[in-house]
Amino acid sequence: MTLSFDNKIALVTGGSSGIGLGIAQTLSALGAKVIITGRNPQKLETALASLGAEAKAYPLDVANLEELDTLFAHIQADFGRLDVLIANAGVGDIQPLGQITVEKYDRQFTTNVRGITFTVQKALPLMKAGSSIVITGSTASINPGAGMSVYGATKAALRAMVRSWIVDIKGSGIRINILSPGPVDTTSLREFLPGNVDEVIQALSDRSPIGRIGSTAEIANAVAFLASDAAAYINGTEIFADGGASQI
Repeated sequence: MTLSFDNKIALVTGGSSGIGLGIAQTLSALGAKVIITGRNPQKLETALASLGAEAKAYPLDVANLEELDTLFAHIQADFGRLDVLIANAGVGDIQPLGQITVEKYDRQFTTNVRGITFTVQKALPLMKAGSSIVITGSTASINPGAGMSVYGATKAALRAMVRSWIVDIKGSGIRINILSPGPVDTTSLREFLPGNVDEVIQALSDRSPIGRIGSTAEIANAVAFLASDAAAYINGTEIFADGGASQI
């Protein structure tokens, strides 16, 4: 099976680094005209250089509704439609119970839940039958681990919302799915982990039946499948890409 995104317009939020950039690069290689967003203009410019000549990049904080409106106005003007939305932008903090702060609680829910909600809602008018939305979830939605309760709750909220959204847009021909990665070897993961990073990554690898953590390319391939016409009958599903760790 060969996946193709020829003549398709794809938006990847949080696409300037890590998993998001990997997804954008994969979709571009498969023929899509890719739009990426991110909060850091310098990272965006660097990421844009790795994509196709027709790719575009826009600075964006998904928690800012005015910026979302501006983004979709640009997409309407530049492309006239959107075929694929990868709602990937998100943040996370380690905060054990007893140390949870209002600031970090609000930051995670505002970005991960409100940001995703309005990214999807504002994208819908640009999408038609056959379009696809893939939301980046996390295995933390079912197994958050110590200190990850708030982050895990944001991802679990998305799962509940998607179950309702596919009913809300029934008959539109637009699919919505969630791809939930386990630990993936990115710069942001290494900056996020506490203590001796190599030891923590080894511990995460030992927990996985496949014996290692994931790569951005592996997650990108799974997202591309869900977004593609090859997955035309898959809707409202959460797929875990974690080497089997969430299944044991």
